[in-house]
Amino acid sequence: MKTTFGEYIRYLRTKNELTLTQLAAKLDLDSANLSKIENGIRDFDEKRLPKLSRIFGIKLKKVREEYITDQIGKKIYETNCSKQLLRIAEEKAEYRKLLNRKEKAL
Repeated sequence: MKTTFGEYIRYLRTKNELTLTQLAAKLDLDSANLSKIENGIRDFDEKRLPKLSRIFGIKLKKVREEYITDQIGKKIYETNCSKQLLRIAEEKAEYRKLLNRKEKAL
C-alpha cells in the first residue's frame, strides 16, 4: 500500500467508522498523539502493533509488514539512499539470513 503507516491507520479507522477519540482509547493513546501519528508527525509505537491488529481483525503479519516497510521507506527518504546502497543493504540482509540459518543448524 502506498501510504505512510499513519495514513494506513487513518484508512483503517475511517473504514471501520471509528472516531479519532474512539481508536485512541482502544490503543491507550490520547487523541492528540493519534492525530500526530496519522499526520506523520509522530511514529507509531511498534509495541502496539498486536493491539492494532486485534482492533481491526487483521493478521499481525500484515500490520507488521505495513509498519516495517514504512520505517524502511522513511529511513531511505531521510538518508537519500542511492540504489547501489539499497542493493548492498539487501545483500547484507541476505547474509544475515545465511548466518542465522548456520547458527540454527549448530
